[in-house]
Amino acid sequence: MIYVGRIVCVGMTDMGRLYAGYRVSSRSFPNRHAVTRGESVSIIPKPGHESDVEKNPYIAYNCVRIVCEGAVAVVTNGSQTDPIAEKIAAGMSPREALVLSLLALDYEHDDYNTPRISAVVDKSTESAWLGIVRENGLNVARVALEPGHFRYVTTYEENDLNPDQGGTFSVSSAESACEFMLGGGVFAARTNPITAVAVVASPDGFEMAVKDAITA
Repeated sequence: MIYVGRIVCVGMTDMGRLYAGYRVSSRSFPNRHAVTRGESVSIIPKPGHESDVEKNPYIAYNCVRIVCEGAVAVVTNGSQTDPIAEKIAAGMSPREALVLSLLALDYEHDDYNTPRISAVVDKSTESAWLGIVRENGLNVARVALEPGHFRYVTTYEENDLNPDQGGTFSVSSAESACEFMLGGGVFAARTNPITAVAVVASPDGFEMAVKDAITA
C-alpha cells in the first residue's frame, strides 16, 4: 500500500474509446467531492466544510473541461485546467498548452510543494498527453495508447512520466472507469481514495461520470 496523492490517468477502452480520469486521494482534506457542471467538473468541499478553502486555497478547482465542440478533454489536479483548456480551444496544440500553462503556474506552493499533474485526450488526433511540473522539473509527453491499456502520473511517489506506471484494464463506461480508479488494479494499493472523475469518448463528445469512494 502506498500514498500517492492525486492521480491523473489516460487510456483507451477495450473498444478503442479514449479515456481520461482523475482521482482525489487525500489525508488532509478528505471532505471533498466532484460536481458536474455542464462541460466541466469541479472539486469542491462537501457541505459543512466550505471553510476548508481558507486553510488551503488549492483544494477547490475545475478538474475537467471539455472543449473544441466535444473533441478535447482536459483533466488535472488544479487551477491549470482552465488555462490549458482555453489555450487548446484557441487553437494551440496540447503539447504547447500543457508546457506553457504548467510552466507559468508552477507547482503548488503549499506545505508539500505539490506537483501539478495534467492530462489531455484529443479525439480529432486520437492522441493522449500527460504532463507534470514539480519543484525539480517539468515533463510533458504524448502517450502511446492501445485498447485496454492506461498510463498515469501522481503527485507523490510516482510523480514522473514513467512507462511502468500503467497497465491493462477493462472498462466499458465512464462510471466503470471511476470504479477502477477508486479501487481497481494498481489503484487498489493506492491509499486514501476520496472521489474519482472519468471521461470516455462518445460519438457526441465525452461521456462523464463522478463517484465518491465508500468510506467506513
